[in-house]
Amino acid sequence: MKLATVHSVCECQARLSAELDENKFVRRGWATDLGRGKTRPAPAHSIHPTEGRFQLGWACPMCGRNTLRSFETSGLAWVEHETASATG
Repeated sequence: MKLATVHSVCECQARLSAELDENKFVRRGWATDLGRGKTRPAPAHSIHPTEGRFQLGWACPMCGRNTLRSFETSGLAWVEHETASATG
């Protein structure tokens, strides 16, 4: 499975990040308070992931703001990750 990671900054200066799958759906989101070095989960979702230009929305856990940012598909760097298979 290929994954890409995107980053942005909230108005409160927390660094927002999200890991996307090949369909540009969010697998996980997080925020880092660079001043304190704290990282917390940040709910995130993709909007219009089938388009060349799509948006990600985060709920910043540091300040409570809803943050929306636009990204270009052509600007994503995809990295191959192995998926764990269940055998039994």
